[in-house]
Amino acid sequence: MSLPRLIATDLDGTLLDPSGAVTPRTRRALRTARQAGAEVVFVTARPPRAIERIAEETGVSGTAICSNGAVVYDIAAGRILATHPLGLEDARTVARTLSEALPGVAFAIETGTGVLFEPGYGKHVPADLPYRRQVESVWSATEPVVKLLAWSSEHHADEMFTAAVAAVDGQAEITHSGAGGLLEISAAGVTKAGTLAGLCEERGIAPSAVVAFGDMPNDLAVLAYAGTGYAMANSHHTVLAAIERHTLSNAEDGVAVVLEGYFTP
Repeated sequence: MSLPRLIATDLDGTLLDPSGAVTPRTRRALRTARQAGAEVVFVTARPPRAIERIAEETGVSGTAICSNGAVVYDIAAGRILATHPLGLEDARTVARTLSEALPGVAFAIETGTGVLFEPGYGKHVPADLPYRRQVESVWSATEPVVKLLAWSSEHHADEMFTAAVAAVDGQAEITHSGAGGLLEISAAGVTKAGTLAGLCEERGIAPSAVVAFGDMPNDLAVLAYAGTGYAMANSHHTVLAAIERHTLSNAEDGVAVVLEGYFTP
C-alpha cells in the first residue's frame, strides 16, 4: 500500500471530536503521518482565525484551505496567501434571488477577518464575538465578500439548499455544513475541492496520492477528488450515500483509525 503524500481533512464533525477537541490519539496519528513525510492540509469552512488553536494542538503548520476554498492560509506565517471573493454586486444579486425563494432569510458577510451581519441574522459562533459587527446593511461594506451567509430560523439547511440551488442556477456556489438553517455561498467555481486541486497541482501531487476525510455536503467534492476519500460514520446522509469508503465517527477517532492503517508499522 503506497503512502499518501497529502492528507486533506475537514475539521468540525471530522478531525475534531463532538466537543470540538483533538483527541490524543488523533494528534499522535497526525504526528506519525507528518514524520513519514505526508503533508496535512485542513480543508474547512472555518475562517483562518478559527483554526489557530487546532493547528497549535496538532502541530500542523503548513497551508490551510479555509472558508470553503475561498481563502488559502499560511498557518506558520499567520498570513492569507490568496482569496477568491464573491463580487459585491454578484452577492447582492444572489441575495435578492434567495430572498424571493426563501422569504425571511437574513444575511451576513464573512470577510476573512470578521463577520458583518444585518439585524435579524441570528446565527452566531461564540468564539467570533470579537470579530463580528452588526451593520444596517451588509451591502454598504467595503470589505471583500469571502462568503455570503444566508440564515433562516424557519427553514432547515437541506430545504434551503434545494430551493437556493434551483433559484441561483449557477450564479454562485452554494453549500452547507449542517449548521441549522445556514447556507454558505461562495463565488462561482470556488469550492474546497477546486482550491485543493490547485494546491496539489502546485506541489506536483496527483489526486491518487491524496487521502481525504469529511462529513458534510461541502466536503463531497473533496472526497470525490481524492484518490481515497473517507466519509465519517456521523456524516450527512448524502455523503454516506455518495462515498463508498466509510470510517468510524469523529467520536471514535475515525480519522486516526485510517491514518494508523497507513503509517503505523
